[in-house]
Amino acid sequence: MTGFPPPSIDPTCGPGALFPWGVDTVKARDRRGQETAITGNRLTSWTFAEAYGAPDAETAEGAALRWARERAREAGVRSVSPGTGDALRLLATVSGARAVVEIGTGTGVSGIHLLSGMRPDSVLTTVDVEPERLQFAKQAFAMAGFVANRARLIPGHALDVLPRLTDGGYDLVFCDGDRLECLESLAESLRLLRPGGLVCFAGVFAGGRTVDSAAAPTEVRKLRELLRTIRESDALVPALLPVGDGLLCAARA
Repeated sequence: MTGFPPPSIDPTCGPGALFPWGVDTVKARDRRGQETAITGNRLTSWTFAEAYGAPDAETAEGAALRWARERAREAGVRSVSPGTGDALRLLATVSGARAVVEIGTGTGVSGIHLLSGMRPDSVLTTVDVEPERLQFAKQAFAMAGFVANRARLIPGHALDVLPRLTDGGYDLVFCDGDRLECLESLAESLRLLRPGGLVCFAGVFAGGRTVDSAAAPTEVRKLRELLRTIRESDALVPALLPVGDGLLCAARA
């Protein structure tokens, strides 16, 4: 990384949310229980990677993302890290996504990344229980330059809305809603996806608690079960990406 200064990213998201700044080493436990030290240099590289694909702050998309993140902080709503957003944009692009479902609109941060990777004639269907958040997202999408008919914003509880959507009609489902409902969201997502479609879950590290041996709250136990279910499914091809607070992805075989 010679010649590249460490980028500055939002400390409320990305690696800083899981690994505090200024630490010398951090340890991660693999599936066999072995531990590997992550050096400070590697943490710096991870920080660089998190901000690598972020749009220029002076562009319409960059300004919209900054505005949406500010609204999220004010509302106390978690938003995806820049690295997670990059991954979502990439996945939407390589899948040629025309129809995407988002569970948990927030203030529109992840939606902007998804829309920027989707085809020009595509539609994002995004669901959130809070109408105010949907209004923020609508404004953010417009600020980023997306026309109104590119996004269908639906207020309501995801598990009430998803059953009304078309079976096998979607290329990608992104889940960033209630972690207690992650298993139900997985079941609905698999029904909605076409063969070869992708399902992604944000925040599966839960700030490091998912791999912590300490007693875990219910939402963490649910996330562990989600990780196990996807990994052991013969119908899915999984990958756990170490971006933000963990992005769990799986392709429907």
